[in-house]
Amino acid sequence: MPAQIGSAAPVRAGRSTEVQGWSKPAASKATGEPLVPDLLLCLDWHLEGPPDLEREVLGDAYWLEVFRWTERDRVPADRLAEARGLLCNYAVRVTGELLDRMPRLRVVTRCGVGYDNIDVEAAGRRGIAVLNVPDYGTMDIADHAIALALSFLRGIPLYTTTLHEDPVGNWKFAAAPTVRRLSTLTFAVVGLGRIGMAAALRAKALGMRVVFFDPYKPTGTELALGIERRERLDELLAEADVVSIHTPLTDETRGLIGAAALAVIKPGAILINTARGPIVDLEAVHAALLDGRLAAAGLDVLPEEPPSPDHPLIAAWRAPGSPLRHRLILTPHAAWYTPSGVADVRRKSAAATRAFLETGRSRDLVNAAWLDAAAAAARAGRGSPA
Repeated sequence: MPAQIGSAAPVRAGRSTEVQGWSKPAASKATGEPLVPDLLLCLDWHLEGPPDLEREVLGDAYWLEVFRWTERDRVPADRLAEARGLLCNYAVRVTGELLDRMPRLRVVTRCGVGYDNIDVEAAGRRGIAVLNVPDYGTMDIADHAIALALSFLRGIPLYTTTLHEDPVGNWKFAAAPTVRRLSTLTFAVVGLGRIGMAAALRAKALGMRVVFFDPYKPTGTELALGIERRERLDELLAEADVVSIHTPLTDETRGLIGAAALAVIKPGAILINTARGPIVDLEAVHAALLDGRLAAAGLDVLPEEPPSPDHPLIAAWRAPGSPLRHRLILTPHAAWYTPSGVADVRRKSAAATRAFLETGRSRDLVNAAWLDAAAAAARAGRGSPA
């Protein structure tokens, strides 16, 4: 039976006597008494069907109710007030106002890597821990970044679309201007976190010279990886044939790749972004593609998702006969996606939430700098701050 998500009968995880609805929790095997599991919520459930994988991890001690993000404003106030954990994807904004409606909440788990949709400082002040799942999509996103680069470097978008139009007249191997020998290229990584490092190692394995810019990585990182470090972003951009973005979205990185950065980029460079859309200024990318400063751009993330068809870059790319047609690749925030990756993040998110509720600790705590220990202890002990 399809899950009724976000209705009066949200799907609950945690073994129960019914598959869905306000079902009765299973009885304790030890005493026969009904269990009273802690309530967990997900306000932006985006999958079909019930949270069965989460159920396997959470067991009888926790009860997960999931709502579609389009229905998040209909979540009953009593469910918000009772919840001990909140699992969220990317659609819901976890603000101080929302957190104030959740007086028993102990932990927010971002079911993914980036947590720019969560006010981590506001959560910390209220004694609420914020966790992420930093490892689930590392390989997939790095693979996607390399695939976008290789698509251009081997001319695949142009070859396949022109041959589709005319398989005889367009049988021209020299028609793709972005094709280059990999061993002659410099692959530049902006942000050498887990994903950036994975992308760097893949590019190195393909024979490219790899450089990176990340002012927060310790000295000697480059020696351990066998790649080169650049101290300034403009220095890196000036020598890069491919620039791959892997930074988190912060006040420092918002708009990092804009008109000023693209003015100093090596002419004919290829730009790849699989990180966060607002890091890259689309208007500046549009201008750089038109004037030839950028040879091509592969974008998995955009400032607005999905994009407006009327955005100047999108409209120009889609126009008949557009010179951008084979020089821009868009994918729908899909770099993280594989069926295995979905299963990983679901299990890991549930496991991280459960582990924190049971131990009060996590390696993946992202708001330690703001976490009020007294408020956190009060929430853990009595269910609401003093």
